[in-house]
Amino acid sequence: MPELKPRKTLFNPELKRRGIYLLPNLLTTAALFSGFFAIVQAMQGDFEKAAIAIFCAMIFDGLDGRVARLTHTQSAFGAEYDSLSDMVCFGVAPALVVYEWAMMSLGRIGWIAAFIYCAGAALRLARFNTMLEVIDKRYFQGLPSPAAAALVVGFVWVMIDVGIQGADVRWIAAVVTVFAGLSMVSNIRFYSFKDVNLKKSVPFVFVFALVLIFALISSYPAGVLFGIFCVYALSGYALALVRLARHDKKPEPD
Repeated sequence: MPELKPRKTLFNPELKRRGIYLLPNLLTTAALFSGFFAIVQAMQGDFEKAAIAIFCAMIFDGLDGRVARLTHTQSAFGAEYDSLSDMVCFGVAPALVVYEWAMMSLGRIGWIAAFIYCAGAALRLARFNTMLEVIDKRYFQGLPSPAAAALVVGFVWVMIDVGIQGADVRWIAAVVTVFAGLSMVSNIRFYSFKDVNLKKSVPFVFVFALVLIFALISSYPAGVLFGIFCVYALSGYALALVRLARHDKKPEPD
């Protein structure tokens, strides 16, 4: 009778314990907390804090991947955790914020518009995760979910800053929300800035331009940030029109 090998159970000391890298996942947790905080603030009616929290989540989300690459601490766990965090921060939270602020009074149309955005974020993240190895790194296919979230909550933040009530612009809020949701699942390409090499030397004018941008953001963060992401959201469509125009001008082969 052959000798039976011992089964490897969860408590088997032979199993190697697997840990997770602390620093990048700590930043992802900070982003997740910011998204959760935005939801809580929206439920309490403080929509300005909710919008700011989502912009904070964008900062943490932008840092965790770069820190992981710089410290060589990338992992499959970190990638999955980051994706789930993005769904909360840039999918559920913005949809809830804009719905509670403006679109609740639209009834069924309001929650449908919010759901279109939320579903668009989920589909955008799922498509991004399954196309990592085949997409052109220079471009995103569809509007990135952080940019879509910035567009939606940036609109909320600007309207609050100028003293406009959500009910007064509920239809505009619905259009912005649906536009952001559909842009995420579109095939429009948006520049990713991933080919920018920060290790190379740059002209002094470039540094001065960055200082100017930071000064503008600090002077009027709501308006400047919303304007930046409006331009970015429209840039993909502008580039698509340019490519279409160039394609139409190509001479047909004899």
